[in-house]
Amino acid sequence: MRLEGEIFVSGMAFPLPHPQRRAPRLQLGDSTPAVVLKQNGQRARGKLSAISVTGGLLELKHELAQGDFVEVSFHMQSGIVQGLAEMLGPRQGSRAGVCQAFRFVAMGDSDHRVLRVAADSVLDRSQLQIPRSARKTL
Repeated sequence: MRLEGEIFVSGMAFPLPHPQRRAPRLQLGDSTPAVVLKQNGQRARGKLSAISVTGGLLELKHELAQGDFVEVSFHMQSGIVQGLAEMLGPRQGSRAGVCQAFRFVAMGDSDHRVLRVAADSVLDRSQLQIPRSARKTL
């Protein structure tokens, strides 16, 4: 199965941003613990505060270099997600240190499925709060 904005190659998903619209962001109010594995083997622990099928936002003690490729791992209600990601520029600091965005560049099919299930369940719940008259465009 091929979904718009994604490329699948032998068990790997490569999420691609849609040129006209952003993937829906899931705000994780309870900040999900995350582990970042750097190319040199060092681990950084942080909290995931937002996620989408194309990337996310981490709260870290120390910023990582923009452009670094890392492995990001975290646990969603639907399972564990691991993906190869590129670190983007840091944002305003948080209580714990810095907020830094990342974009997924590759992940296994099963990881992508877990992430999509989590995103779909949040979107389904948010649509339940939209009046029926406004749902015809969804």
